[in-house]
Amino acid sequence: MYSAQLTKIVEEFQLETILPEIDISGRVITRKEINRPALQLTGFYHRFDNDRLQIIGRVEHSYLQTLDARARDEAICHLFECHIPCLIICKNQEVFPEMIYYGRKYNVPIFRTCKTTTDFAAEMIMWLRGELADRVMMHGVLVDIYGEGVLITGASGIGKSETALELIKRGHRLIADDAVEIKKIADQTLVGTCPELIRYLIELRGIGIINVKELFGIGAVKQVKSIDLVIKLEIWDGNKCSYDRLGLSEEYIEILENKVLCNTIPIRPGRNVAVICESAAISNRQKKMGNNTAKEFEQRILQNNHTETK
Repeated sequence: MYSAQLTKIVEEFQLETILPEIDISGRVITRKEINRPALQLTGFYHRFDNDRLQIIGRVEHSYLQTLDARARDEAICHLFECHIPCLIICKNQEVFPEMIYYGRKYNVPIFRTCKTTTDFAAEMIMWLRGELADRVMMHGVLVDIYGEGVLITGASGIGKSETALELIKRGHRLIADDAVEIKKIADQTLVGTCPELIRYLIELRGIGIINVKELFGIGAVKQVKSIDLVIKLEIWDGNKCSYDRLGLSEEYIEILENKVLCNTIPIRPGRNVAVICESAAISNRQKKMGNNTAKEFEQRILQNNHTETK
C-alpha cells in the first residue's frame, strides 16, 4: 500500500490552509480516487468512501447555501464526523462557519484553492495515480529514443550502459541506468523513472560512474517516460534458430500485468546496438501509425506467388 503525504499535496497544489492549528505532518492519503460529497450532504451515506480526499465544488456549495442554518449545520456535522482525511473547497468559495467549527472538533484539516472544481479534480486524480501507482523495480536502462520509451534489458555486463551512452551521444535522452522504477498509472500505461540516488548517473565498467547531465547537458536527460518498447539483449547463439528475421511475429513481456512489445536482439562483435535500438524505436512508431513493413513485405510475397501460379 503506497501513500501520499498530505503536506506534499498542499505544497504541490499550493492550497490555502484554513485551519493552520491542525497538524497535518504524518497524515497521508491512500486512495487514488477523490469524492465530491454531494449525496452525503443530502444525508445518503450508503457505501460512502470516507477515506477519499473530499472536494467541495460549486454544486455542493450552492446546495449548502440553500439550507437553513440548522439543516446546514446537521449536513456538515455528519460529513466531518465520518473522519474524512481533509476537505478542499474550490474556486475560493466561502468557508462556512460550521466547517471551521467541526473541522476543529474532529481535527479535520480544511483547504481552499482558486482552481475550478473540474480542473482541480482532474489534476488531483492524475497526481494521485502517479503517487499511489503499483510499481516494480527492474534491472535495465530506460532511454527516450525518438519519443519512444525504450527499456533495454539483458544480463549484467552485456553492454546496456554502453549502448545507452552511444544513444545519448546520438542525441537521445537517458531516464534511468541500472535500476528502473516502473509505475502502472493506468490500465494500459506504464511509466519509468530513476531512483533519486542514481539519477542522471551511468556506470561504465573500466571507467566508473559518470554524470550524464553534467557531461552532455540538461537536454540529454529526462526524469519520467512512458515505456513503449522493451529491447532484450542476449549473446548471439549460433545454434539458436528462433531469432526473428521478418518481424511478422510479435513477442511481449508482462510488466505489472501489462503486456509490452519486446524485441530480442542478439549481440556479437560488429553489431551496432545503438543503431539497432534506434531502428526498433522508429519501427514501433510506424506500427502505431498503421505502417507495418513486415506485413507489407508478406503481401508482396503472396502477390508475387499468386502471379507466378497464373
